[in-house]
Amino acid sequence: MKYILTANEMQTCDANTMTAGYGVPSAVLMERAALSTAEEITAAQTDPYARILIACGVGNNGGDGLAVARLLNLKGYEVTILFPGNEEKCSEEAARQLAIARKYGIRIERDMPKGEFDVIVDALFGIGLARDIGGRYREVLEALNERSGFKVAVDIPSGISADTGKVMGIAFEADLTVTFGFAKVGQILYPGAGCCGKLSVKDIGIDEMSLMDVKPKVRMAQPEDLALLPSRTDDSNKGTYGKLLIFAGSYNMAGAAAFSAKAAYRSGSGLVRVVTDKENREIIQTLVPEAILSTYDSKTDMESFVSELTGWADAIVLGPGIGMSRQAEDMVHCVLKYTNVPCLIDADGLNILAAHHDWLNDAAVPLIVTPHPGEMARLLGTSVEAVKDDLPAAAEQFAGQYGAVTVLKDAHTVTFAPNGSMWINTTGNNGMATAGSGDVLTGIIGALLGQHVKPELAAVLGVMIHGMAGDTAASVIGKTSLMASDLTDALCNIF
Repeated sequence: MKYILTANEMQTCDANTMTAGYGVPSAVLMERAALSTAEEITAAQTDPYARILIACGVGNNGGDGLAVARLLNLKGYEVTILFPGNEEKCSEEAARQLAIARKYGIRIERDMPKGEFDVIVDALFGIGLARDIGGRYREVLEALNERSGFKVAVDIPSGISADTGKVMGIAFEADLTVTFGFAKVGQILYPGAGCCGKLSVKDIGIDEMSLMDVKPKVRMAQPEDLALLPSRTDDSNKGTYGKLLIFAGSYNMAGAAAFSAKAAYRSGSGLVRVVTDKENREIIQTLVPEAILSTYDSKTDMESFVSELTGWADAIVLGPGIGMSRQAEDMVHCVLKYTNVPCLIDADGLNILAAHHDWLNDAAVPLIVTPHPGEMARLLGTSVEAVKDDLPAAAEQFAGQYGAVTVLKDAHTVTFAPNGSMWINTTGNNGMATAGSGDVLTGIIGALLGQHVKPELAAVLGVMIHGMAGDTAASVIGKTSLMASDLTDALCNIF
């Protein structure tokens, strides 16, 4: 597990490391940050005659950039500093570094210099940016983005919110971002992640000791965390590994049920029972012969049907491909009414609940929801754009309001637990943007729930496993050709 920090948490770490805590001088941290950045630049740019432009702001991020300029100048590179700000507004450290740069005779320009540069470094704004960039600085960033050359951001690309990844009007488009101590939330979430290019986290003397008594709420699971999953024992049977009940599929929508069921078995479930439209019987028996089947038709009394089934399960998956019919509504209502085991709700189940929030409030069991931004927008009564602008806030709102572990699926999925903890996943790839991929995820998480893994851990590790399977499959067949069935097959490699 790794911590991912917000802007305020990182600023607290800085303070804890410096005078408010361990007493490390800020100049020492700045020099180490500059050395780390200069090392990354020289590793990427081996031409000793490279021309380097470093755009520096008036804050400490600008001070970092000015120190980088000095170090690269001393290595013999042709360095130009672009300093478009008001010198009178410089922080103490930035003013000191600017004075040092002048003494070394480094070229300093107020306006964008003419000519081409091999490397362009952005040190205009750091993680503390709180408003959209406009005016002169916007013009500078536009000009930097238009120039060719290898582009490097110091700590974070200027214009990216360190807390959400949102573009604050305009953002520097880096090929490499060198950040310090910890990765920041806005560097992991899109669109910020896309502006960072390769992210390099460097040790400059700020580590977990600098957190002191405050633990960041945002974390990222690591492959070694799979050791937290329950191990299989020799003295066991199929009942030992959980009975998962999957309400999925409808007429002409059998695939969702098949993918969820097969993924659950690949993830260790001992028994999987699929509840689906009777028209899907032959398809499910062909695609997943291991699955038990319970089918219904238009004449089925859903309340008695569901109430008899729910007592069988250790965990329930509800929603993939069930449709939006009145019968599907009855199914969702009855499952939440009668179940006494953890329940994962996805897809059509969520779309139905968008009009029946009270059913969520009535549920007396642990819940996991796995919406994509469109489904989350419907659940919250807002726009997709609003959800994507601040994924953490949307997930936190839903988790807090309904007490459900909320898995907000995106390129980098956010999982928010009712206890306030948040996780970001970075496994997976764009080949997974294909039909059935989400159904595989529900099967994985459902299988872990059925094996009595706590809901938060089941969601976090399930999302990571899902992405790992996607990466494994893509390494063999490529991203373009990836299909949901490839994900289920790749689960064998992960487990």
